[in-house]
Amino acid sequence: MRIADPRRTRSVLRPAGALILIACVFAFAPQGGMAPASVPAQDARTRATVDVIHVDGAITPITLQQVERQIDASVAQGARALVIVMDTPGGLESAMRSIVQVILASPIPVITYVSPPGARAASAGLFIVTASHVAAMAPSTNLGAASPVAMGGTMDSTLARKAMSDAAALIEGLAQARGRNVEWNGRAVREAISAGATEAVQLRIVDFIADDLDDLVRMADGRTVTVAGVETTLDLAGAELREITPSFRLRVLSFIANPNVAYLLLTLGFYGLLFELQSPGAILPGVVGAIFLILGAVALQMLPVNAAGLALIVLALAFFVLELKVQSHGVLATGGVLAFAIGSLILFQPGRGNVFRVSWPVIIGTTAATAAFFTFAIGKALAAQKRRVTTGPEALVGATGEALTDLAPRGQIRVHGEIWQAEAVGRLAAGTTVEVVQLRGLTLVVAPRSRENAE
Repeated sequence: MRIADPRRTRSVLRPAGALILIACVFAFAPQGGMAPASVPAQDARTRATVDVIHVDGAITPITLQQVERQIDASVAQGARALVIVMDTPGGLESAMRSIVQVILASPIPVITYVSPPGARAASAGLFIVTASHVAAMAPSTNLGAASPVAMGGTMDSTLARKAMSDAAALIEGLAQARGRNVEWNGRAVREAISAGATEAVQLRIVDFIADDLDDLVRMADGRTVTVAGVETTLDLAGAELREITPSFRLRVLSFIANPNVAYLLLTLGFYGLLFELQSPGAILPGVVGAIFLILGAVALQMLPVNAAGLALIVLALAFFVLELKVQSHGVLATGGVLAFAIGSLILFQPGRGNVFRVSWPVIIGTTAATAAFFTFAIGKALAAQKRRVTTGPEALVGATGEALTDLAPRGQIRVHGEIWQAEAVGRLAAGTTVEVVQLRGLTLVVAPRSRENAE
């Protein structure tokens, strides 16, 4: 059986790890979207199309990229309109405002459709619905509750009033521009009220209720809307619905932007680097840990991070490492577990409806696994400190040997098959069984194994 040469394995793993890191950086670096090839004018006239994208979950910078790039692509391909099928509990205000700006500047009509039944367009979702040229809902859906939330902690009364007034002014302006109920939209911000589909139509919050996408296009056809400052009559009769799937890059970014995934990426990344530091040359843990940390850093840029939570997690890992080096009788380890748990709880600022909170099972499982691992590692380290030394000169203390010459008090002895200079405690005759009691330079201090052998 051939045994792999570790040096050869490392020479292969190092360039492989470097290539993975480079590919990771390029894959997730900001890139300009490539506009799809334009559809010939003849095909655009004969085959009217309406593009459809789905916005599910929290509103994040990834949502902004999806909407912005799809509007450009739909314009390039000659689509008659873009439908955003929405089901969201809300999200980041910064991303929402940018999406609203993109919709207002869109050269093609944007139709927002709250669907499927049971879906909602809450908080930031309501602003996007109100900004759209056409707004519709499926049966048994709801929207509203758009009060701003302090993402950095509790706001004082003055700051809260400012944020409330700013958000209310924005949504009231959007409602007025689209001919929708200004008063109700303002109350949705100030009083956090909501409305179901039937009530929303009656109050002119949205335009109509549609059972499905085909019904949506049929009911939107012929409506007059203002697109980029120009009144336009929607011509959607017979248009083909074209479902658009997000690119692989957007799907991956959406996946890692999940708070649970981002939290696990950061934790596993720290573990990988820690293992590499504890066992230099292993390479694989270091490569994987570095990749996970980069992905975690990308996710942190897209999520509302609480700096205190991140600092507590880093501090907890530092406590665990110190516990391996310093005997604190478990004080550092206990502090590490507490800091890790608290940091996990407040790592992300949750927003309305706990949109960005790490789930309890993930926090409990990760904290328990971390505590169990470091408890095991600490136990092994303490056991190693108490274990008798078995190598080096210190291992000779306590060993038995035989006096080769009379020790009066100096002479020679044989220990572990080796001949050493020795000094006896008292006078010993040649052939006496001795025990090493001390190491003094290169001289062993010995005593008789049995006191009756001493003269």
